[in-house]
Amino acid sequence: MIELYACNTSNGQRGAVMLAEAELAFHTHILDLKAGQHKTPEFRKINPVGAIPVIIDPDGPGGEPLTLAQTGAICLYIAEKTGRFLPKDPRTRYIAFQYFMQAMSDVVLYSGAYAFSLMRFPEPNVASTKVFKDPLLEHMGYFDQRLADVEFLAGEISIADIALYPAVNQRWELIEESGGLPNLDRWRQMMAARPGIAKGMQAVS
Repeated sequence: MIELYACNTSNGQRGAVMLAEAELAFHTHILDLKAGQHKTPEFRKINPVGAIPVIIDPDGPGGEPLTLAQTGAICLYIAEKTGRFLPKDPRTRYIAFQYFMQAMSDVVLYSGAYAFSLMRFPEPNVASTKVFKDPLLEHMGYFDQRLADVEFLAGEISIADIALYPAVNQRWELIEESGGLPNLDRWRQMMAARPGIAKGMQAVS
């Protein structure tokens, strides 16, 4: 049984969704970030950075326990552990890596910064939020263009789709307010209908 330390943020959802999609048994520990539970001495023993998600796999490499933080690392670890969501064809695999990295770096960066700007200021300055909103929507537009030609980002479902889904789901209201992206919407609904996605999202709700 893998122990997952998470909460209902896109990063926490991403860890839970990856575990559920890979059909691994896991138990979720929900941390209250507003109460600072991720900064306690007890949690810092698990992850000194004081951030979620974290997994503890009692059956890690070589049969030894493994504690692992950072969502991207967790997604890659689970994919390699189970042999799932990493395309076998080398070309397709590298395309999956490309979109996985775009989701984990650009999209997560701008989405998180946009949310922080809204929370940090009681009356957010339009210019300050626009700095984060516009690049976020631009990247979403790139994904929409890609999904005009393929069912999944790499042509088959992969870690790229699992990495992107929580951010798209979290920012869908913003995307709709900005005019909507039909290909991304089709993909979003298809992903949401997957039992593993539903189970993972429910695990941290």
